[in-house]
Amino acid sequence: MTQDGRTEQRRGGFSGWIDAVLFDLARQMRWSFLPPLMVYFAAGFSGLTGIVGTFYVKEYLDLSAAYLAGLAFWAGLPWALKMPLGHLVDIIWRWKWLLVYLGAGLIGLSMIIMYLVITQTAMMATVMPPSAWFIASFLLTPCGLVLQDAVADAMSVEAVPRVDAEGAPIADEASRAMHTTMQTLGRFALISGTVAVAAMNIWMFRGIEAMDDAAKADIYARIYLVALLIPLLSVSGVMLAGVQRYRARHRMLGRGLTPDETDALFEGPDEKTEPNPWYFIGGGAFVALTLAVGLGQVPYGQEIVFAGSMAIVLLLMRQLIAVLAPAQARALIGTATIIFVFRAVPRPGNGQTWFEIDVLGFDQQFLSVLSLITSVLTLAGLVVLRPLMASRSIVWIFVMLTLAAGLLNLPNLGLYYGIQDITAPLTGGIVDARFIAVLDTAVESPLGQVSMIPMLAWIARNAPGNLKATFFAVMASFTNLALSASSLLTRYLNEIFTVTREVTDRETGAVTVPADYSELGMLLIVVTAITVGAPLLVIWLVQNSRLRSTD
Repeated sequence: MTQDGRTEQRRGGFSGWIDAVLFDLARQMRWSFLPPLMVYFAAGFSGLTGIVGTFYVKEYLDLSAAYLAGLAFWAGLPWALKMPLGHLVDIIWRWKWLLVYLGAGLIGLSMIIMYLVITQTAMMATVMPPSAWFIASFLLTPCGLVLQDAVADAMSVEAVPRVDAEGAPIADEASRAMHTTMQTLGRFALISGTVAVAAMNIWMFRGIEAMDDAAKADIYARIYLVALLIPLLSVSGVMLAGVQRYRARHRMLGRGLTPDETDALFEGPDEKTEPNPWYFIGGGAFVALTLAVGLGQVPYGQEIVFAGSMAIVLLLMRQLIAVLAPAQARALIGTATIIFVFRAVPRPGNGQTWFEIDVLGFDQQFLSVLSLITSVLTLAGLVVLRPLMASRSIVWIFVMLTLAAGLLNLPNLGLYYGIQDITAPLTGGIVDARFIAVLDTAVESPLGQVSMIPMLAWIARNAPGNLKATFFAVMASFTNLALSASSLLTRYLNEIFTVTREVTDRETGAVTVPADYSELGMLLIVVTAITVGAPLLVIWLVQNSRLRSTD
């Protein structure tokens, strides 16, 4: 082969890769995909209040890192309710949009509470302390999001057409491809919401370092007001789905289908979903357990709730996988176990963010820039890794994700131990804390979202048609409990390695809690060791058992 021929071959190979990564994804996009993508986008956009919430807690509330980690545990528990919610969606398929409206109301209430707490502090304080209002708002948002997410999962199944423009059934292979694309685009829309959030935060936080407390509070309040767009977006997605359904139905009637034949294409799954009381019994038991332990302030309450929730989820998973072939059931259990451990590893907690703010001088705008970089790189990772996920095994993917997760903690250690000061003279001064923080972001960004796509695609392809929302909900509840486990482990480590930021009395200026970051370094080392060691050990155990995944 000539040199020109080899060059042309290489160009063709690169063009083929670009086609598989970018253009093929665009070709598989359907107009019907847009409504669930809008709901997913709204979920990503809900992160708009993340940075302002961090600074509000740091500047106005006396809450420890361990307490905040515990609060994150409680905020993650509503996602375990996706089990009965997903089954409810399968049962009330025609009326599932009502849950989106209910979720939108809860999210809107959460944002209004924080807007009033900031702008009408004295009035709100006559009812409850600001810290109590913050906690109420913090817990309302995930309750609303989980309602909408359960419906969005069902809408993502409904969005994949079962017939072509002429009314003929779509081939199974093409349908499976569209389901995989729909799940990838769902993660893409979610992260696109975080991109919009980061860009908006950068704009709204411009010049904040020179502002006084009153001006900062005004910006915080405006951000919570803008966050009312979150429920508006999700409701708009449901309304668009109704318009699409109306037009598609009339198009089919115009092509000669009878009303009964047309209704059969749009009413829901091929088979009616028989209500399984165990899902609602399990959900009711979870709510009762959570309320009894939480309101009763039972010692080790979080541990009791986690153990009870895990028992309930495992019981319902056993009910669910009974409809699968034994080999499919074992593979799904093995895959879910690997994902669970990967997501359950602890994080450093709020102490790391406080260190970056107090010691390294990261302000609201720079943290917004980091968030934007994270979101953009995650989008790129989802697109670039999509063909790789199609050609590589799930186990191979998670080995690589685990190693990458360990690597992302190394820049954090460098920031704490001042490595930026050591290396800067060797690199002309270009390596500083902010450069290393961006490097950290570049490694971290795609991991969490990529980790869920294999399971979502597997469910979309293999779950029975009349139980897809239930499958999504139960498996998501199991893997989301991993985030509760992560919050528990984070709290334990923050209790062992104490990290405090400086807290001052806003009236007298007296320091009530001194800053102490002396134990942050050991905390980061332990987190790194667990992040790498635990998932690799579980992958080895699963792959040497009957649960071995070959998918």
